[in-house]
Amino acid sequence: MIALVRRLFRYRFTWVVLIGLALSVLLGERVPAGSWSLAPLLALTVPFWLVLAALLTFYWLRRSWRVALLPLAALVLAWPQVQRGLPLHLSSTAQDGLAEKAPNGPHALSPKPQAPTLRLLSYNVRIFNVYPQLRRLDPAAPAKAIKWLAASPADVLCLQEYYQEPPGAHSPDGKLFQVGERLGHGSGRQVFVSKTLTNSIGAEFGLAIFSRLPIVGRGEISFGRLTQNHAMWVDVVGPGRGDTVRIFNTHLQSMSLDEGDIVAAGSSRAGFKSKGRSLLGRFVRGAAARAWQADTLLAHVRRSPYPVLLAGDLNDLPYSYAYSQLASELQNAWATVGFGPGNTYHGRLPPLLRIDQQFAGLQWRVLGCRIHSEIPYADHFPVEGLYQLGQEHK
Repeated sequence: MIALVRRLFRYRFTWVVLIGLALSVLLGERVPAGSWSLAPLLALTVPFWLVLAALLTFYWLRRSWRVALLPLAALVLAWPQVQRGLPLHLSSTAQDGLAEKAPNGPHALSPKPQAPTLRLLSYNVRIFNVYPQLRRLDPAAPAKAIKWLAASPADVLCLQEYYQEPPGAHSPDGKLFQVGERLGHGSGRQVFVSKTLTNSIGAEFGLAIFSRLPIVGRGEISFGRLTQNHAMWVDVVGPGRGDTVRIFNTHLQSMSLDEGDIVAAGSSRAGFKSKGRSLLGRFVRGAAARAWQADTLLAHVRRSPYPVLLAGDLNDLPYSYAYSQLASELQNAWATVGFGPGNTYHGRLPPLLRIDQQFAGLQWRVLGCRIHSEIPYADHFPVEGLYQLGQEHK
């Protein structure tokens, strides 16, 4: 009798896991937070249900293969979600793209194939740590980051939380933050800065695109009003003769979650009571804003007359509504060729957060994607992708 009760409990638990996984995928990833506030919280549970389904598959394989077919079928149906969070591509092309050092130097993804390619680097530079408190751990971090970007072989740089000072600015750092000239003409690149704020010394904050390919069109996408959370785009001539492509650079709504509050909420019951409700409220409001912003951005992507590349800081996980909307029509570079979780966040929160992304339209072939975890100069790691237009586009 006891054995029967235990078996029924295990069997019912299996169904609980399968239903939880289905709801988290169908509702959490597809319903915007503005329509249902619990949707983004449900989406956060997707990895949890996937792990439980995998464990149950192994458990039942040892006891009843017929029951094991249930969680196994769920994993097969949810394989796109597995690939989003933990891609396991073992092909030589993907591994070459992630190599620490290639023949062309520490930046290189892989030797370029004969057909023209486009190398795209995206990076949330956290205003180059211009304020002393941001560079407390490494006073030389701003100079190192700017030097690294200037030397990058990338055809196009997409930078978020960008900061630059004008020539002649009276700064205690001298000319260090006159970044536009250093990364622009000084590195053979054209420049488009979408500024959202200018301070008292004329320094500009916003988004920026630097391109070695000729820029023949440009524009801004405000999400209601032009703040640091917006998008921009350029049309560039390339990568091959006769090609024109559109590149989007975006910074979606910040999570507005203080790391100290998160640590306090997770450290004790009292901490959770004092900080938890506020954190959940801010998270849901941020998710609702990102959902609307992603829909707005995708509408612009659909109207592009040229093949699209999109890069930026989504401030959201691969199981979110914002990511799901973009991934429904574009290829995510890391999910296509990457290996492992590919965390891009470099802060005090859990180290498996991939919130910086690159997407490519279906006309592109993703040759490689690398997360530069060896570049610790901001609270994000740079993401670099290598792309090639398909022959059918020619």
